[in-house]
Amino acid sequence: MAASIIDVARLAGVSTATVSRALRGLPNVSEATRERVLRAAEELSYAVSPHAASLASGRTGTVGVVLPFVNRWFYSRVLAGIDSVLRANDLDLLLYNLGDARVHERFFERMPLRRRVDAVIVLNLPLSKKEAETLVSMEVPIAVLGTRIPGCWHVSIDNAEGASTAVRHLINLGHRRIGMITGALNDPRGFTTPIVRQHAYRSVLAQAGIAYDPELEAAGGFDIDEGASAMAKLLSLPDPPTAVFAESDQMAFGALRTLNRMGLSAPDDVSVIGFDDHETAELLDLTTISQPVMYQGELLARQILDALSGASEEPTRVVLPTRLRVRGTTGTARVTRPRGKPGPEPL
Repeated sequence: MAASIIDVARLAGVSTATVSRALRGLPNVSEATRERVLRAAEELSYAVSPHAASLASGRTGTVGVVLPFVNRWFYSRVLAGIDSVLRANDLDLLLYNLGDARVHERFFERMPLRRRVDAVIVLNLPLSKKEAETLVSMEVPIAVLGTRIPGCWHVSIDNAEGASTAVRHLINLGHRRIGMITGALNDPRGFTTPIVRQHAYRSVLAQAGIAYDPELEAAGGFDIDEGASAMAKLLSLPDPPTAVFAESDQMAFGALRTLNRMGLSAPDDVSVIGFDDHETAELLDLTTISQPVMYQGELLARQILDALSGASEEPTRVVLPTRLRVRGTTGTARVTRPRGKPGPEPL
């Protein structure tokens, strides 16, 4: 089987981006590194793809963006950040929505990005090792949000610390019966973000000496309606939680809706904290973990610009901090347990 750019990078001990730049004679590659790459390429009989060489000139003026959901608030805000930077630099955005499993599979079978883009941005997309290598084999700069791909630029937030801060906030308010509305349950695709936040929730409880109760975790699916149903499930327990951490603000919105429909309120009956700092969070006075959503998209686009211009020789990694925003939906734990009033299942 013919050698790939990944094979050359491994042999030369550099990133695939450096291999690509070195073999095309682009700047910001030291002579010693260039020689090492050339020797590795010669040893493996590797030749630069003509298509990849043409893309390196930037003549398409297009950056491909691959994402799992196009209709969710988080992704729309990240896309807005990417688009604002690309448009300011006269670059177009080519969008690929891989929300359906079959579409995802077909995309990597056909790889329609080839010969159409100068670079690729991947947003929180679970990838197999083979799929990641297929992307890298395109020999164009790749920036990834969330899950890391070796040899690619990377932007993320500290999900573990953000979720830990949320749970510690509730513990510091005296809560010991803390529920979680998570996107990690019933997720066949294995998105890493909800898993990391779920693990942080469990870890902080353990650190505080609070026994983990699986009944206190409910699937929310990063959706308002599912968040509402998850809260109803938690409140129906014989010993319901006095506080709930929702892995996204939209799930928290659903939780607040359920409380309202059951004649309860936050924080008087149940404290609620979300994650994101959605535009509506302040309107609803929701305590949340704030993350710079649109800014993450801007950073990804700037990484791509640096890679295309030669300003960045090696892929960079940026991990952004989160911030606790205390508002009105969290308060001191009450002695009494929320039982609610009879009412319909939340819609």
